[in-house]
Amino acid sequence: MKVLSITSVLLVCLISFVGCKQESASTTPLPKDHGNDHVDGEEYTDHSVLGHGHGAGPHDGVIVDWGGGKYHVEFIVDHEKQAGTVYIFGADEKTPNPIDATEIEMSITDPVMQLTLKAAPQDNDPAGKASRFIGTHEKLGVVQEYAGTITGVIDGTPYSGDFAEEAHGHE
Repeated sequence: MKVLSITSVLLVCLISFVGCKQESASTTPLPKDHGNDHVDGEEYTDHSVLGHGHGAGPHDGVIVDWGGGKYHVEFIVDHEKQAGTVYIFGADEKTPNPIDATEIEMSITDPVMQLTLKAAPQDNDPAGKASRFIGTHEKLGVVQEYAGTITGVIDGTPYSGDFAEEAHGHE
């Protein structure tokens, strides 16, 4: 009987441990056709999978989901310039996806700050669209890992995603 009790306790602990592995990706609802693992004919990763995570983005920044994987945004910071840059990508997390917006918003939790990032089109962005947004704030001069939320509107649909930088070497 004692072996059965120990086995039961171990089984409960294992189930509890596995169930705590889920990562938060986005506060935006999944697209209606999410179950088909594509959006508008584009393939994308099923972000509802437990333990799904992103590596560093193309600019070595933190990647954030918008729309359950329909869009991805990458946040990087230049401490010397006290500037934050956000790049907009498609489902593949690497192809720039210019959007029809003049600005996006970012809030950071520590130190508390709000930033409006202005469109800064890249060379290949079509007229009137941008895949890069830049904002400055004196608190971005602090060398640390930042966490917060990035929000924007694409084709009338609001998107929002939380991010948290992980420790790495700062210059």
